[in-house]
Amino acid sequence: MGRLLAFVLAALLACACGSKNRVEKLDANATVLAFGDSLTFGTGAAPTESYPAVLERSIGRKVVNAGVPGETSEEGLRRLPETLDEVKPRLVILCHGGNDFLRRLDDGRAASNVRAMVKLARDRGIAVVLLATPKPGLPPAVPPFYGEIAAEMKVPYEDAVLRSVMIDNALKSDMVHPNAAGYARMAEAVEKVLKRAGAI
Repeated sequence: MGRLLAFVLAALLACACGSKNRVEKLDANATVLAFGDSLTFGTGAAPTESYPAVLERSIGRKVVNAGVPGETSEEGLRRLPETLDEVKPRLVILCHGGNDFLRRLDDGRAASNVRAMVKLARDRGIAVVLLATPKPGLPPAVPPFYGEIAAEMKVPYEDAVLRSVMIDNALKSDMVHPNAAGYARMAEAVEKVLKRAGAI
């Protein structure tokens, strides 16, 4: 019963964090880093149709697409420091974990890696927005650790859009990747989070 209560509390905190956790407003020349795997890269659509490309056009700030197809969260954690040094973003949109789930890797390790990536950016004074990836299934479900990390580290959080895309064949290019319409839906959801958080 105690664990159930703790889980419910974490979920409630996570639901609230998207609207309550704010980040510093991005000036017009700020760079945003979209960091993740194939869902960030835009597999299944043209480069101009990836969610970072659509988001860049809609928010009027430079958005660097640093998505690497097939990358696990552990590999992403190793890559992130050099990417931050190179891009020097004011804000990171982090979307990682999907390949861990596809390969049936341990959720605890994925959670640890995602938490470490958030901490790494935050320790450098870089704001973070967390974009949750659902685990494959009927229906797909978002692991609780994303919400727990968002609540614990007080970062804006979006947990619904990828799940909604994954259950709508009209928004997918294959079993796990959005198509152009799906990526546009992702960009729209991220923009809403950025607006609620005060970033734009």
